[in-house]
Amino acid sequence: MRDDRDILELLKAELAFLEKGGYRAEPRHQWRPNFVFEDSSTCINFHEEGHARPCSECALIAFVPADRKKTQYPCRHIPLTRKGETVNSFYEWGTQEELEVALKKWLNENIRILEKKSKSRSRGA
Repeated sequence: MRDDRDILELLKAELAFLEKGGYRAEPRHQWRPNFVFEDSSTCINFHEEGHARPCSECALIAFVPADRKKTQYPCRHIPLTRKGETVNSFYEWGTQEELEVALKKWLNENIRILEKKSKSRSRGA
């Protein structure tokens, strides 16, 4: 069963969550920090225990490079910067602040692109 949520609305919700400090809030799990995408309502399994649905069904999979789509957490491999930095690379050698700055820029850029496509589709309809 494919994730049928609207990707534009999904990205806008993620941006709102980020701007409200969602990832810096109380951790969802006491044993680890909050993870980008996985610990927000963006994740198709946010309200599920464990991984009830495969990540391949998530709307965000469209942003994951083909060679990373079958990894355990593909959303961690979405390129956020022009240099190809991903959520995962920020976890490895960046800071939470650097990750959030890159994520916010990526979200704003993709929201703008999707809104532009949406407007041109509605004009052509």
